[in-house]
Amino acid sequence: MLIGEYLHTLDAKKRLSMPAKFRKEIGKKVVITRGLDSCLFLFPQKSWDKIASKLSDLPFGQADTRGMSRFILAGAVDTEVDNAGRILVPDYLKDFADLKSRVVLAGVSDRIEIWNEKTWEEYKHRIEKGADQMAEKLGDLGIL
Repeated sequence: MLIGEYLHTLDAKKRLSMPAKFRKEIGKKVVITRGLDSCLFLFPQKSWDKIASKLSDLPFGQADTRGMSRFILAGAVDTEVDNAGRILVPDYLKDFADLKSRVVLAGVSDRIEIWNEKTWEEYKHRIEKGADQMAEKLGDLGIL
């Protein structure tokens, strides 16, 4: 399981080093795509295969499912983790998430989220303020 929060640097060549704790779990082949809340999602190949399969099973007659499939699948790129533990972030994904030189990598179960540092801090602050209300809603659903 991918967990934890790490601050890393995106270099001038758009290479991003993966935290050592993540490297074993993600393997050599990963998929990066547009994520939600203005971040990128990075999936190990095995996790990506599950997500892509679920998206391909959605009915294409509904606009919302077509849109989400396009958002995730058309925005995706296969990439490899190099021997130094780095990935290359394409320009269009870097621009989508407004990545600067300092980025946050957050392990979220089966994926890594890649965030602009400032956007992450703002988002995290909002979530931390609303954690009690979220917990109550999840409690109503029997999750917490």
